[in-house]
Amino acid sequence: MEVINDILGYKDRKIYQDTNYFKFSLDSVMLANFATIRARDKNIVDLGCGNAVIPLILSLRTDKKILGVELQEELCSLAEKSVKINNLEKQIEIEHVNIKDFAKNNDNCNKYDLVVCNPPYFKVNEEKNFFNMEKQKVIARHEVEITLEELFASARKILSNDGNFAIVHRPERLLEILDLYRKNKIEPKRIRFVYENLDKGSTLVLVEGQMNGKCGLKIEKPFVLYKEDGTYTSEYKKLLEEAVK
Repeated sequence: MEVINDILGYKDRKIYQDTNYFKFSLDSVMLANFATIRARDKNIVDLGCGNAVIPLILSLRTDKKILGVELQEELCSLAEKSVKINNLEKQIEIEHVNIKDFAKNNDNCNKYDLVVCNPPYFKVNEEKNFFNMEKQKVIARHEVEITLEELFASARKILSNDGNFAIVHRPERLLEILDLYRKNKIEPKRIRFVYENLDKGSTLVLVEGQMNGKCGLKIEKPFVLYKEDGTYTSEYKKLLEEAVK
């Protein structure tokens, strides 16, 4: 069933969602706010854009063209509806294509100044309920259509010479992620860990690298969502407040 929601309190950004698919999560919102957008950047792409939550938030940070690439036809339809309801057809375009095929297109070679991706977090069969999940949810959560290694290889093909590649993922795969950044000549430049609270381990990690960048990695201060009493931290509260301005 299709529903229309606000994006985490963004009063001027509506989004179409379908209860048969995973709804957008804090992961995507965090990534959309983490990625670096430089004044000189001209072309931005979100690989595996789902219903276009990341492009919709990025459009609040820049007036540059944003492309969303999505494999699943039903999600492409939701994304296009989301773009239309926000009157962003002139800025955001949705393309129904496999990421690997998109990267093979010579027209996309070395074109994008910023590439973002909230990829599937799990390898095939890694979750206990893998075989009981619906196909569309399996594709969203597991590397059945594209592996992490294939994702980085695709990003390498489409990144401009000093373009940035930003992703959100699970901390337990961080070493693998950093290895893939360097293997593809994308130098890791920024890392930020996300915590529900400081009594628990990190639940998310945000990483950004630069194509052919110089060495120099910055570990940013942790992003903590909740204080000990369960209320929002000042930074998380600020993010929510900025969303409703």
